[in-house]
Amino acid sequence: MPRKGRATRRKVTADPKHGDLLVGKFINSLMYHGKKSKAEAILYGALDKIKEETGKDSLEFFHEAVDNIKPNVEVRPRRVGGATYQVPMEVTSYRKQSLALRWLIVATRSRSERSMVEKLYSELTDAVNNRGGAIKKKEDTHRMAEANRAFAHYRW
Repeated sequence: MPRKGRATRRKVTADPKHGDLLVGKFINSLMYHGKKSKAEAILYGALDKIKEETGKDSLEFFHEAVDNIKPNVEVRPRRVGGATYQVPMEVTSYRKQSLALRWLIVATRSRSERSMVEKLYSELTDAVNNRGGAIKKKEDTHRMAEANRAFAHYRW
């Protein structure tokens, strides 16, 4: 536990092109070694490709993909009497969003397409259609929580 109280939430700046906070947070998560312009180029390239391939609004498409990835429950370890139990717990809205973005990035980087723009485009379209690596991670998390439902009474 922190000695100086709870950590304060930092304000995330909206992205310059769309003025969207979720897109700005995703760009910051996607960024390597402070190369924000590269992360922006990757995301904007994928959003442009979504717009020309599907004809839908790319921002709504991105939001729908992230909403499909967000988990509802997860398991957290709880130590009771020398044994550690995996206790299923509800996920807060901030953690839902950060887990979804993290899983999306990990699944995107593990794909086998040629460029990062193509990988992100493919993972976003898969997420909208409820398939792909990030959706699999969400389903595995939900399955683990369902399997450990017997320990739900250890919730604190």
